[in-house]
Amino acid sequence: MRRRKIKLIIGYDGTHYHGWQIQPGYSTLQETLCQAATSLVGRKTHVHGASRTDAGVHALGQSGLIEVAGPIPTENFPKALTDRLPEDIAVTDACEVDRRFDLIGDVTRKLYRYTLCVSKPRPVLMTRYCWHLPGSIDIGAMQQAARHLVGEQNFKSMASSADARQSAMRTLFRCDVTEEIEGMNHWVRVDVEGNGFLYNMARNIVGTLVDIGHGRWGADHMPAILKAQDRNAAGQLAPARGLCLMWIKY
Repeated sequence: MRRRKIKLIIGYDGTHYHGWQIQPGYSTLQETLCQAATSLVGRKTHVHGASRTDAGVHALGQSGLIEVAGPIPTENFPKALTDRLPEDIAVTDACEVDRRFDLIGDVTRKLYRYTLCVSKPRPVLMTRYCWHLPGSIDIGAMQQAARHLVGEQNFKSMASSADARQSAMRTLFRCDVTEEIEGMNHWVRVDVEGNGFLYNMARNIVGTLVDIGHGRWGADHMPAILKAQDRNAAGQLAPARGLCLMWIKY
C-alpha cells in the first residue's frame, strides 16, 4: 500500500510536559503523540515536530508529520488521534503532503505570542498561560524597543548559551507589543513573527523588553544589545508558561 506523508496541526498545554522532544525518563509531547499514533496505525509510528518547544511552553499551531501506509482516510486522523491523547493535547487538522515536503526546511514563518498580566489581581484562571507582573510598565518604551528587532540581523544576544547553531542570523517580520484591559485584568501581548528562532530566543526577547519597560535601559539601547552578540548583554529569560506557538507557515 502506498505510503503517505500526513502533516498534522497540534495544540497543547505544555504545563505538565518536559518540552516537545523525546527525553528518556521524562514525559514529553512527542513521546505522547508517538504512542497515540502507534496505537492508531497498529505499528510503531514516529511523530516529527517542526518546533522543539521548551518545557512549559504551549502551542495552538505546532506542525507534526507522520508517514503511514494504512487505509485510514487523512481527514479521520485529527479525531482518531485526539481520542487517544490526554485532554491537554489535540490534533486539530491533517492533510496529505508531497513526498518532497520538508517539515523543518520548508518553514517560511512562525508566530510566537507571549502573554503578560500587569494588573494587581492574580488572574487565577490564566496563571498557567501568562507571566503575572503586577505594577507599572512602560508599554511605549517596549513598543519602541521592539521596532529595533525587525529585519534580518544577528540574534546571538537573544539566544541561550546552549544554542550551538553556527549562524545566529534570523529575520523578524514583526515584533508587536499590544495591550488590552479586560475587566480587572490588564494584558500585554508580544507577538514575534520570524523565519526561524534560536533556542530561547522568543523568551529572551520578551524578558529584555520587560526590562526596558521597567526602566533598566532606554528603548534605544536595543541596537547595542544586538550588536554585542552576547547573551549577558540582554535581559532576563521570561518564564515558559507565557509563551504559545500560534502557527507555522510553509
